[in-house]
Amino acid sequence: MSGERVRFRPGRSDESPARELMAALNDLLDAQYPGRAARPGSVTTPDEMAPPGGAFLVGYEGERAVAIGGLRPLGDGACEIKRMFVVPDARSRGVGRALLAALEEAGRALGYRLVRLDAGAEQQHSRQLFAATGYREIPPYNGNHIAVYFGEKRL
Repeated sequence: MSGERVRFRPGRSDESPARELMAALNDLLDAQYPGRAARPGSVTTPDEMAPPGGAFLVGYEGERAVAIGGLRPLGDGACEIKRMFVVPDARSRGVGRALLAALEEAGRALGYRLVRLDAGAEQQHSRQLFAATGYREIPPYNGNHIAVYFGEKRL
């Protein structure tokens, strides 16, 4: 299957099946960034990625959850994309690109004019995706000490 066949539904990051994918994401990030568990780069609560100001999406291939991502308000008409994750066997098939587009559309629907995001040194594929989809690199806008890339895009 490709990214075009993924269907996104609203969910919550602290409810199944997103909770299990969040755990897999955290395991991956903890392995990539030693010490992260003790000193996370960015803490985002489930309520920040929930209506009315936020959103959280779960991507499904059939009935199987294969991707998650959320957005939270930053203020001044901007939102931030957080916790994008695609299960390993669904990667390199356009699922991440479809997830990013769905999150941007959710931001537009909530009235945001600008979207921001960050990524660490180990997220090379994510950074390539962001550059290919119109994000421009900006100075750090948050206190995420793990991030080496900060980007934004007009919605």
